[in-house]
Amino acid sequence: MDFISELKKRSDFIEEEIYSYLPAEEGYQKTLFSAMNYSYKAGGKRLRPILIMESYRLCGGKGSDYLPYAAAIEMIHTYSLIHDDLPALDNDDLRRGKKTNHKVFGEAMAILAGDGLLNYAYEVILGHALTSSDHLSAIKACKVIADGAGIYGMVGGQVVDVESESRDIDLDCLNFIHLNKTAAIIVACMKAGAYLAGADDSKVEKLEAFGRNLGLAFQIADDILDIEGDEKLLGKHIGSDIENDKATYPHILGMERSKEISRDLIAQAKRNIEDFEGKDFLIGLADYVISRNK
Repeated sequence: MDFISELKKRSDFIEEEIYSYLPAEEGYQKTLFSAMNYSYKAGGKRLRPILIMESYRLCGGKGSDYLPYAAAIEMIHTYSLIHDDLPALDNDDLRRGKKTNHKVFGEAMAILAGDGLLNYAYEVILGHALTSSDHLSAIKACKVIADGAGIYGMVGGQVVDVESESRDIDLDCLNFIHLNKTAAIIVACMKAGAYLAGADDSKVEKLEAFGRNLGLAFQIADDILDIEGDEKLLGKHIGSDIENDKATYPHILGMERSKEISRDLIAQAKRNIEDFEGKDFLIGLADYVISRNK
């Protein structure tokens, strides 16, 4: 399988589908909608919505019930990036090769755009759950997405990340940050897709483990790219972790050990899904996570 071609095919498909959920840029709050859509349409790999789609299909899901959740997970991811880029946090001027939201719309509107995307995400998935023929599975999917994004997930990890700046932290604390700030949303993608497809507990647990290992490896790869990456390919400034005095895997364990751990995590992730039919794309994605250059 030509993985890059398959990834692009899925990315193009999912992007066209999820854009249909965005608000029309009209009305008194038009500026808010423009700011929301600006960052949502700024590009990216669309890995999180793709993971929901693949998990859904891997568990035998038919049809398009996963699409509102795919759109919502990208809204939540985009909100987190808008807020991460703010001067109070990472203070970044570029994201995916474009000016960050607050550089275009101002800090106040960027904050509101993030708020809007987060809340609108829940409007979208709860709207689907209300009309779903399988209310329980849909509510389960809503719940895992809320868990992954919340105070015991992404937001919780972000808090510890902020409080750990300019401090010496141990590997357990760093793992907590990465597992919550990054991996929790990826786990939510895998579980949401599985729930929507009506998967049993055994399949959900295997996909959860896959998501956890993939998510941690993904963040370690990000830590490495922030040192070794090419700014033109990444579309953002590198070295911000060092500038903000953040703890990272390379900082604590060194570059070579970090790369070794990320490879081990990916090998483990692939073992987690070895019993699934149709797993080839996710196997390729796991390899791509630690070999990517952007």
